[in-house]
Amino acid sequence: MTNNNLSLVSGANGHLGNNLVRFLLKKGIPVRATVRNINNKKPFENLDCDLVQADITDKTSFVKALKGVETFYAVGASFKLWAKDPKKEIYDVNINGTRNTIEAAAEAGVKKIVYVSSIAALDYSSLPTKESNGYNPDRRDMYYNSKNDGEKLAFEWAKKLGVELVSVMPSAMIGSEASLPLNVSYGVLKLILNKKIPVDTKITLNWIDVKDVAEGCYLAAQKGRPGERYILANEKCMTITDTTILANKLYPELKLNVPNSVPKGILFAIAGMMEFSAKLSGKAPVLTRKDIAMFSGLQQNFDISKARNELGFNPKNPEQAVKEALDYLMNNPELLKEM
Repeated sequence: MTNNNLSLVSGANGHLGNNLVRFLLKKGIPVRATVRNINNKKPFENLDCDLVQADITDKTSFVKALKGVETFYAVGASFKLWAKDPKKEIYDVNINGTRNTIEAAAEAGVKKIVYVSSIAALDYSSLPTKESNGYNPDRRDMYYNSKNDGEKLAFEWAKKLGVELVSVMPSAMIGSEASLPLNVSYGVLKLILNKKIPVDTKITLNWIDVKDVAEGCYLAAQKGRPGERYILANEKCMTITDTTILANKLYPELKLNVPNSVPKGILFAIAGMMEFSAKLSGKAPVLTRKDIAMFSGLQQNFDISKARNELGFNPKNPEQAVKEALDYLMNNPELLKEM
């Protein structure tokens, strides 16, 4: 493998990371893929990439991995909305990981970083939400906090160390190649198909095909302006209930139950019980009181004209993304099994 235009993708066994590796390889770009656990080779079967072990919490491993790399796609992060110790397991991992990998990239002589942030790092107070709205003032969630503070830190360190950095902000990624455990967004579709959503939470998601996000990351490396942030999402969000109705139309034989509306007080009570059983089992609850407080009724509609105009980003619509993702899950029943 020549080091000409060599790109490195961190978190390459994750949903976006793995689909980005596949996208770059199809473009004929040589790829080095980093994972924490080098023994998990299944996501890389038949992929001609250089697989190396590196952990975002270990800067030295990234200095080594980034040698000879031109473009670094910083995908690797702790992506979960629930943990026993959210500050330690989510916030600290993501903040230290951002600092470690950007320092390592500067030391290794990387030309450009595409930093994968999130729509969590946006201010939703005026709709449709756009990049210039600034950062999310809601500080109730450690994952959200890590994305807001992490992106600010990324821009700050890249500027200080003289590395070009562009930030991309994906919404709820679904579809295409995936392996267990499914990411949070794909997990919602799994809950729908497994009839595990008991009530209408009025929570919305902005569905986006992961392949469109992978292409958006590549376009950001090619055309993105250093120091700028780009939303990689669809214009309109869908409630989980509307997504269930769509799934019912596509798969009438499943006879999915469309969740009923209940008063918010009952939602909080149900979420409280789920949190209590999660503490006992150590498994993430389907719903938390924080989810209801932060997301019930929140409209996740975006102005994506900046990514469209500057990058040429043109995603498939949410209904199509959901249809393809449901088809993928139905064709891969092992992904629908409980873990």
